[in-house]
Amino acid sequence: MSIFSHPEKILTVSRLNALLKETVEDNFVQVWVEGEISNFTPASSGHWYFSLKDENAQIRCIMFRAQARALVFRPENGTRVLCCGRISLYTQRGDLQLIVETMETRGLGNLQLAFEQLKQKLMAEGLFDTHRKRSLPAFPQVIGVVTSATGAAIHDIITVLQRRSVGLRVLLRPVRVQGEEAAGEIAEAIADLNRQGEVDVLIVGRGGGSLEDLWAFNEERVARAIHASQIPVISAVGHEVDVTIADFVADLRAPTPSAAAELVVKNRQELEGHVDHLILRLASPMSNQLHLLKERLEGLTRRLRSPAQSLAIRKQHQENLSLRLTKAMAQKLEKSESYFVSTVARLDTLSPLKTLTRGYAIAFREETGDIVRQARELTPGDHLNIRFGQGSAEVQVKKVSP
Repeated sequence: MSIFSHPEKILTVSRLNALLKETVEDNFVQVWVEGEISNFTPASSGHWYFSLKDENAQIRCIMFRAQARALVFRPENGTRVLCCGRISLYTQRGDLQLIVETMETRGLGNLQLAFEQLKQKLMAEGLFDTHRKRSLPAFPQVIGVVTSATGAAIHDIITVLQRRSVGLRVLLRPVRVQGEEAAGEIAEAIADLNRQGEVDVLIVGRGGGSLEDLWAFNEERVARAIHASQIPVISAVGHEVDVTIADFVADLRAPTPSAAAELVVKNRQELEGHVDHLILRLASPMSNQLHLLKERLEGLTRRLRSPAQSLAIRKQHQENLSLRLTKAMAQKLEKSESYFVSTVARLDTLSPLKTLTRGYAIAFREETGDIVRQARELTPGDHLNIRFGQGSAEVQVKKVSP
């Protein structure tokens, strides 16, 4: 007789795996597992296949499409995560696997990781490049605002515009500024105002809040809508310390909605103040001259002692002089105004800032602030501050070609 005796009941492989599957799934309905992602493979079906490992072991994992789409970040090999799910056995191969339902990053928060991933992606595509950013119009007539109709942002913007300028129209496109639907509404509003064609400059933003509250302005579709806008866009999201993806893509970032309104009317107000100042300077000497002439005329009139005919002749002469004086003053004023206009135009043409807006830039040494005029003044590794028509950038010299 063989030393190996047959058991009373022999299991098939399928039956054994089925029993193991039942045992595992009944006892591991929900488990939390921390580990490092490896062998991450996104399938065409939308499911994610990967392994979780630590120093001594690993387990296969799958995250189905519905749960994967709910994540705000995309896992990568080497990311340390905390997964929640259930243990299952794939009976066809006898493989034990973790079916992941939720996932959190360990270290950076989920939203912060998603922010950094999108920032790097859009930066690589050139959406943040300074050369594509446009200057704001000097004299906008219609200001488009994409924000909540009931929030403090629109109230602050209108208050500033009313105080600092007149004759401007504000076209509000009301949207939700937080929640799941907010990003889609903001992107659509920007596209609508571009199609409408009335707006000269756009302010897109909202008041302050947490990272979650401001998240709509960190979504890719909002960033791409701002990038596609033919109208210059000012991003005005949150408070001064808040930074969003929209700030990087926009033509100009304002620390608050109120500051955005001030930036819109800044050029107009400065020019109007300058013109008023020049008019006052021009009017003052003319007024003094008129006053002196008037006093002299009055003195001569008081000294005049002559018959009525002589008085009439002198009066007629006085009227002629007055007419000539008025005509001469008018001619002088017209000449002065013409000279003023031409001088302003020449000053604008010769302005260094005007040169910068045509695409030129000035390089300063970061340590001393000296202007760099020739490439041979530089050596690799030097740190420079580059001044553009709008803004500046800090760079490091990699190569010098005299």
